[in-house]
Amino acid sequence: MKKGTFSRLTLIGIVLTSSSTLIILQMLHIQNSTKHQELSQWADEEYSYAIENYTPERGNIYDRWGRLLAGNEDVYEAGVMLEYVTNPETIAQTMEGVNGLTYDQIYDVVKQKYDEENSIYAVITDFLPSGVIDVLSDVKQTYETENPYGKDKEKPSLRGLIWSSHLKRTYPENSLASNILGFYSFRDRREGLGYYGVEEYYNDLLAGNPMETFMPRNPYMLESLPEVPAGASLVLTIDREIQAMVEKKLDEAIKEDEAVSGTVIVLDPRNGEILAMATQPRINLNQYWKYEDEFKDRVPYNRAISETYEPGSVFKVLTMSAAYDAGVVDDETTFPDTGRYEEHGAVILNWDRKGHGEQTMQGCMQKSLNVCLAWVADKKLGEDKFYEYMQAFGIGRRTSVDLGGEETWPLSVPGDADWYPVQLLTNSFGQGVAVTPIQLATAISAVANDGKMMKPHVLKAIIQDGKQYNTTPQVLGVPIKAETARTVTAMLVKSLENESSLALVPGYSIAGKTGTAEIPVEGEYSIDLTNASFAGWGPADDPQFLVYVWLEKPKKSPWGSVVAAPLFSDIAKELVVYLDIPPEDAQQNLVAKEG
Repeated sequence: MKKGTFSRLTLIGIVLTSSSTLIILQMLHIQNSTKHQELSQWADEEYSYAIENYTPERGNIYDRWGRLLAGNEDVYEAGVMLEYVTNPETIAQTMEGVNGLTYDQIYDVVKQKYDEENSIYAVITDFLPSGVIDVLSDVKQTYETENPYGKDKEKPSLRGLIWSSHLKRTYPENSLASNILGFYSFRDRREGLGYYGVEEYYNDLLAGNPMETFMPRNPYMLESLPEVPAGASLVLTIDREIQAMVEKKLDEAIKEDEAVSGTVIVLDPRNGEILAMATQPRINLNQYWKYEDEFKDRVPYNRAISETYEPGSVFKVLTMSAAYDAGVVDDETTFPDTGRYEEHGAVILNWDRKGHGEQTMQGCMQKSLNVCLAWVADKKLGEDKFYEYMQAFGIGRRTSVDLGGEETWPLSVPGDADWYPVQLLTNSFGQGVAVTPIQLATAISAVANDGKMMKPHVLKAIIQDGKQYNTTPQVLGVPIKAETARTVTAMLVKSLENESSLALVPGYSIAGKTGTAEIPVEGEYSIDLTNASFAGWGPADDPQFLVYVWLEKPKKSPWGSVVAAPLFSDIAKELVVYLDIPPEDAQQNLVAKEG
């Protein structure tokens, strides 16, 4: 071989060897570089695995005794894999009438042409119960046996029809406690949320924590599906039986008294537990999407916490409690009632437009004299002390009850641009001041509970990871002394007994106060339109329940003493049975025997 040829071959060999060495070194560099690792991981994630989102099962809601109020059930989505449909007519005929669908509606879905990029699967309907799926499964199996794979297009076939299960929120009691529970928008399977009530306020707890995980695209690499912890379940303070009773009594009263609407709250003043809360209107929560049809004209979902109104004389409980607590009046204080009180450019009249002569504070409350309470607020308490006490009672502030949608109306006080001296007079007997039922019930509960005002709540316990966590009652404040609370309670017991009130419950001492507030229409108060209220508690010496009643615009009678007081009595008569509270004479006999 010539020397020149050898030299060229040697040079080529050296170049090739060097190039191979450089390539190998570069490959080693790439394999060990950060970029390579990132690229490799991206490829694995993109082509070997898929990101799957798993939504936890929503937690259940129970009443205080463990009776289910909101839960979940398996339902099914039915659809077709378009590639495998051989007889759309059979599918349309078989499913006609399911969820109200017509033959044509179903046929239009299943006759669509298969397109591997844009049209693979089509939904026919959703939320089918298991019973429907059982029937479809039997029919499909029968057709498949007679016509395997649907090859004979002249014979019936459900080939291509499939279904998949998922959970649906369910409310076994339908409309019971609907204003308390709220609802979960289960028809929105992607962005479902809790609305109103417990479902809204505790949405995050009930929903749990969604899980995002990598799932292998190769089914042979799948070891097991991830376990997703369910959302927390809630035990409420609500008693299902008491709630049902209260709703029934309220509905009957609204019908009999021809009221526009009504609200009743039953709570335990000792700890703030809400045993029942009924309002109108209510909806079947299993058909929550009809909400807008029922709640027209911007009616609040739960009037007990979302609607403010002028309560009238029931508010006098707070005014008199403030006066006694401040020491500006006592049992010997008297007031000469002429039927008129003129101050700050205004004239205040009694509800009956009459004067009643010399009155003690007992007489002022018993006869519900507007002029007396205006005098107490104006001349005895004074504006600073009056509003200081009202704020201590929580007037003008939310109670922070654990239900979605609580509203309030600010309390105008001296110094505010919208406050005038005459408001001190009208506020004293519950006019010109707006509250929600839960707000005033909470304030008055302090009088029933030795001066301590407990936070109203509906959550009794949380169940999570197999453990139960009980809630602790919270004190919102102590607006009055225990002695004051007992004095005012005794005063109200005597008032009802002396007046032979329709609120009385035979065998039990009841404390309470009526309220009748005229409703402003176009800037002037109307005698024909009123809000009738009653707040009462018992037994007076050891209160175990407080009931707040509000009837809106009753036509039968405008007076709280005529329409609201009897409703209180009807409910209280049932409560003493449900709560197993013996009559006072039975308790006295028991104490005597033990002594």
